Amino acid sequence: MNETVDQLLAGPPAGASEGELVDWISRLEEVKCIAEAVQAEAAVRLEEATRARQAEAGVPFRKLGEGVASQVALARRVSPAKGAKLLGLAKILVAEMPHTFALMKAGLFSQWQATILARETACLSMENRRVVDYRLCALDPDGELPAAVTMGLRQLENAAKKLAITLDQESVVARAANAEKDRRVSVRPAPDTMTWLGALLPVKDGVAVYAALDQAVKAAQAAGDERTTGQVMADTLVDRVTGRTTDGSAKPRVEVKIVMTADALTNDSDQPAMVEGYGPVPATWAREALADAEVFVRRLFTDPAGNLVAMESRSRKAPDGLTEFITTRDGGICRTNGCDAPIRNVDHAQRHADGGKTSAENLQGLCERCNQAKEALGWQARPGPDGSIITVTPTGHIYTSPPPDTWRPDPPPLSRAEFMLRGVLLDYPRAA
Repeated sequence: MNETVDQLLAGPPAGASEGELVDWISRLEEVKCIAEAVQAEAAVRLEEATRARQAEAGVPFRKLGEGVASQVALARRVSPAKGAKLLGLAKILVAEMPHTFALMKAGLFSQWQATILARETACLSMENRRVVDYRLCALDPDGELPAAVTMGLRQLENAAKKLAITLDQESVVARAANAEKDRRVSVRPAPDTMTWLGALLPVKDGVAVYAALDQAVKAAQAAGDERTTGQVMADTLVDRVTGRTTDGSAKPRVEVKIVMTADALTNDSDQPAMVEGYGPVPATWAREALADAEVFVRRLFTDPAGNLVAMESRSRKAPDGLTEFITTRDGGICRTNGCDAPIRNVDHAQRHADGGKTSAENLQGLCERCNQAKEALGWQARPGPDGSIITVTPTGHIYTSPPPDTWRPDPPPLSRAEFMLRGVLLDYPRAA
């Protein structure tokens, strides 16, 4: 196929044969690989230009390059954490893995394949990393493709690991020992009011947890339990972590952050509720969830439409009530486009030093990374009239973060006293 990129992107012609359609798909995959390589090259050049501009402006050496990863993330419509990884990968490919990068530019290697090689050689010296790069990805003088091109992802990962161990076993062992520091638990939304709960654990602990759940399955099946294997494992995990009992004699004590109207809470309305960190849920589901445990409901004042009513403060630092309000209003998720990290800071969109108010309109919930990025030289932000946040990067590109679902335009300002008197953030127990 000798079509131009524009012709390829226009799609195959009507009446194309099956073979031609396969060729079209294959050629488009090559274009994707090339585009990822060019994106990587552009990211490296962007960082170089940014560091030079910041150095000329007198930015301290340790802060040079701040904000670049966030610009990459915004341009590629991914989270800032992903943007940082993409920038790091780009720098490695350009400076340390020339053969892998050449395969990408030839359309033979994807960004994910390159990521696997970079990840598995991260503990090696630059010299040893280049050895792996050469052995797996260097083109044969006779034009024969390197083995890495035809390997599956698991094969590629294993080949890189084997070479890394052969070249520097001590570094690989040290890396494995250090990895235990990264153990963590995460949760993310899933469809139909479900969540994915994950844990990154040392292998011995992960295997032990799974084995314990497997034993629970066997015991349940022996007792005639009709639940599926997955259901027994999931229920056992929740029971053992929260202390809940199957017969209902003990229920976990939890704090639920939920935004819903009083009518929805008392079953007089079916207006959807908002669960912080998840999103909208049916009112019926929310009421059932609240009745299923010993719950302390954290109630935020809303208008009849379910929109949060705000307050403002004269101080630079948002008071606790307003901070809680912003965190819940933004759903517990960073407001930056493409970022889904949890909120760690409540920050002024327009800087306080530039006249920005400490108000709901001008405050936004941000993760640590995004909060630091917006402080870099040349970044600006301001609130929009509809509750959006407008961010302008040092290159002049404009990104608009849409208003959260619980935003109410032009809310009437309330004093701290009025805010508390009107029932905001009052904790009260609700009997199960």
